[in-house]
Amino acid sequence: MSTTTVHPVDEKLPTGRLAALGLQHVLVMYAGAVAVPLIIGRALKLTPEQVALLISADLFCCGLVTLIQSLGFGRHFGIKLPVMMGVTFAAVGPMVAMANAGGGVDGARAIFGAIIGAGLISLLIAPLMSRLLRFFPPVVTGTIIAIIGISLMRVGVGWALGGPANLAQSVDVPKLVAMVDVAKATAEAASAPIKLGPIPMADNPKYGALDNLAIAAFVLAVILALAKFARGFIGNISVLLGIVAGCVVAVAMGKMGFDKVAKASWFEFVTPFAFGMPTFDLVMVLTMTLVMIVVMIESTGMFLALGDITGKRVSQQELSAGLRVDGLGTVIGGIFNTFPYTSFSQNVGLVGVTGVKSRWVCVAAGVIMLVLGMLPKMAALVESVPTFVLGGAGLVMFGMVAATGIRILSNVDFKRNQHNLYIVAISIGFGLVPLVAPRWTQQMAHGLHPLLESGILLTSISAVVLNLYFNGGRGDTTAESVEASKSFSGGH
Repeated sequence: MSTTTVHPVDEKLPTGRLAALGLQHVLVMYAGAVAVPLIIGRALKLTPEQVALLISADLFCCGLVTLIQSLGFGRHFGIKLPVMMGVTFAAVGPMVAMANAGGGVDGARAIFGAIIGAGLISLLIAPLMSRLLRFFPPVVTGTIIAIIGISLMRVGVGWALGGPANLAQSVDVPKLVAMVDVAKATAEAASAPIKLGPIPMADNPKYGALDNLAIAAFVLAVILALAKFARGFIGNISVLLGIVAGCVVAVAMGKMGFDKVAKASWFEFVTPFAFGMPTFDLVMVLTMTLVMIVVMIESTGMFLALGDITGKRVSQQELSAGLRVDGLGTVIGGIFNTFPYTSFSQNVGLVGVTGVKSRWVCVAAGVIMLVLGMLPKMAALVESVPTFVLGGAGLVMFGMVAATGIRILSNVDFKRNQHNLYIVAISIGFGLVPLVAPRWTQQMAHGLHPLLESGILLTSISAVVLNLYFNGGRGDTTAESVEASKSFSGGH
C-alpha cells in the first residue's frame, strides 16, 4: 500500500522512534499526572503508603485511558488522535472540599463513588455534548486554542521558577511576633486600640533561584539549537534531549538525586477498590458531574486544536467517541482508586513543537505509563526529574499552543466582518480573568467556582455565545479549518 494513502495521524513509526517519542510525552505530562493524587492524598490525610498507591494507580490509569483514546476501542470509544489522558485539575477544588468534609479511607471511598457516578452520567451525555461541534468555527477554535496556550504558560513559568506565584513569599513569623509585641506595648501605654501595619513577608530563597533558572534557560537553548540545526528524528525528540541535557546538568550540580529510586520497589500490582467498595452520595455525584461537563467542553477545544494541528478534521461522531472516553476513563479512575480523566493540553503543545502527528506515539506513551504504574522504581526515576528542568521545555511547548491559535485566527475574516474582532477580544479577556485575579470568585457561591475558575471554559462559553450573537453560527468552518491546519503544517 502506498504511504501517500496513510494520514500522518495513522502513520506507524519504527519501534525505537515510537519509544523515544512516547517517553518525551510521558516526561512532559508526568509532573501534572502525579500532582493531583499528591494533593488529594494529603487532603484526605492518608498514609504515605496509601498516597503512593494513589500515584501508582494514577499512572496505570493514565496509560490505560490513553490507549483507549488514541488507539480506539471499537467505533464508539476513542478519537484516534495523538492524545495523552491525565487527571483533570478542574476536579481538584471539589475533591479537596469533599476530603475536608470527611477524610481517611471513608472519605476516599466517597470521592471514588462520586467519580464513578459522574463518569457514568458523562458516558450518557457525551453524544449530546458532541452536538456542540457546529458552534466552533475557526474564530471560536482559534481563540480557545490561543487561551489554552496562554493559560498553560503560567504552568511553564511556575516549573522554571519553582512553583506557583504564591510560593514566592511566606509570612516572616519572627518579625510578625515582634511587631505584634511592640504594637501591644504601644497600645497599652497610650490606652489605644492595637494597630498593626502590613504583615511582614520573607522571600522564599528557592523561588526563582538563579541557578535553577540557568538550568531552565539551558534546556530552552538546547531545544532551540536542535530545532534549528537538527534534522529528522533528532529534531523530533528535541524536547526529550533538552530535558535529558538539563538532568545531566542538575545531577552535576547536586540538584537531582536518586534516593527515592533506591527505596522504591520493583513491581506492584494495581488493584481495583483497594480502599474498599465506594459509597455514593447524590450531591457529591452531581457536583462531580458538573465538573465533568466543564471537562468535556474543554476537551472539545483540545480535540479541535489537535484536529487543526494534525490536519485531520474532527467529525461529530469522532468527537462523541472522544468525549465518551472522558466518561469511561473517569469510571475506570474511580474503580482503580484514582480520579477523573481528560486530555492533557501540555501534550497538544508537544505535537505542535515536534511536528510528529502519529497517534501511535501516544499509544507507545500509554504503554510506558502502564508500565510505570506497575514498576514503582521506574516511576520514581521519572519523578526525580526536577520541575525547573521541565520549565525550559514548557515555554516552548505552551507558547506553540498559543501560536497555533494565532495561526488559525489569521485565516478568519476580520476586514469584512469586524464583529469577529469583538469575539476574539472579549473572549480572551474573559479567559485572562482567572489568571490575573485567581480569587475573583471568592464572593460568589462555592458551587460556581469550578465553572468560573477555568479560563479555558470562560473563553469557550464567551466565544460560542458571542459568535452566535454576531454571526448566528454562520461560516464555512470546514474550508477555513483546513486552510488553518495547512498554514500550521507548513511551519514544520
